[in-house]
Amino acid sequence: MTIPAGFPDDFRAGFVCFVGRPNAGKSTLTNALVGQKIAITSNKPQTTRHTVRGIIGDEASQIVVVDTPGLHKPRTLLGQRLNDVVRETLLDVDVIGFCMPADQKPGPGDKYIAAELEELRRGRRTPIIAIATKADLVSRDQLAEHLMAIDQLGDFDEIVPCSAVNGEQLDVVRRLITEKLPLSPPLYPEDVLTDEPTDVMIAELVREAALEGVRDEMPHSLAVVVEEMLPREDRPADKPLMDVRVNVFVERPSQKAIIIGKGGSRLREVGTTSRKAIEELLGQRVHLDLHVKVAKDWQRDPKQLQRLGF
Repeated sequence: MTIPAGFPDDFRAGFVCFVGRPNAGKSTLTNALVGQKIAITSNKPQTTRHTVRGIIGDEASQIVVVDTPGLHKPRTLLGQRLNDVVRETLLDVDVIGFCMPADQKPGPGDKYIAAELEELRRGRRTPIIAIATKADLVSRDQLAEHLMAIDQLGDFDEIVPCSAVNGEQLDVVRRLITEKLPLSPPLYPEDVLTDEPTDVMIAELVREAALEGVRDEMPHSLAVVVEEMLPREDRPADKPLMDVRVNVFVERPSQKAIIIGKGGSRLREVGTTSRKAIEELLGQRVHLDLHVKVAKDWQRDPKQLQRLGF
């Protein structure tokens, strides 16, 4: 492949996908490598629902990180569709990073994913790097045991521990990924960090704020859609204001009450937290208008799933 003028002949570029069971640290790792928040994080499982492309570049390479939902045994139509997203993504990337948190022993979910990856490899030899995430949470002896357990799971090209929180070994993860990318010119302009649409990023920021402090079943029942984004008219040029109308969907009236909170206190908290993040994203002031609506059993309804963007 011919590399354009201005780039070294050994320039490498391509796509890497982080896969793992829910809450394995994939989104946190993506954000740490990119150096900016592009994927929402939460201690609740199944936070990510869209593939998010984060772009890492320097003078020698460009890595396009594809963050996917957690691969899991689905219980709903939504779960099936999320798994389909992961499998479709795995067929199109140059490198796979299999994330397994160091503070948890490899379990049935990891074995399920390892088997899926082995099946994928029968069709093509995609390099797989096993990444022991959250290495800062365990001792050196525990980490060594975890790495040996990972080695028993499958035939991986590399096994590497790292911590996205304190930056430990992130440079090693990046180097190992880069080495396995094909020779290629850059795939995106150098000033681009993500190709995620702005309205999707705003919806994810609202959903992240809404997830904080709610009960375990809520993450699966929560969907957020940006209905409208309009610049406020008659504003001074140096003081623009964006009106953003957002609908938060839940499956039951009881969940709506949780999100709104007593006297609307919880919803105001969600609005304040997400508005700050949205203003940072857009680089201007925002008036955020949040509405909570009930879409009964939307995870199992094909028409509602489509309307909500799944």
